[in-house]
Amino acid sequence: MVKIEAIIQPSKLDAVKEALLEEGIEGMTILEARGHGRQKGHTEFYRGNEYTIDLLHKIKIELVVNDDRKDKVVGAILGAARTGHIGDGKIFISRIDEAIRIRNDERGETAL
Repeated sequence: MVKIEAIIQPSKLDAVKEALLEEGIEGMTILEARGHGRQKGHTEFYRGNEYTIDLLHKIKIELVVNDDRKDKVVGAILGAARTGHIGDGKIFISRIDEAIRIRNDERGETAL
């Protein structure tokens, strides 16, 4: 099993969710996040004053899938989230040793 964490632009959330649903992904965790990468934020003017916005709004999607679904899920996220501009986000993949469903103690891939 692998855990896929995707940091994406908020405007791409609906498109990514649709792409994941088309791949048969039913469970995911979606978090609102703030941060920056290479773009380092931006400057805005409000009522004549200049403000530096260095932590940008992002969305973090977390899901755990079987190893054989990893490439399709990553492809779906890439296809739905990519604009080709700086700040599109990142995808992180890590190994999961165990999954346990709390309700009935199912373990491993059946718990997903």
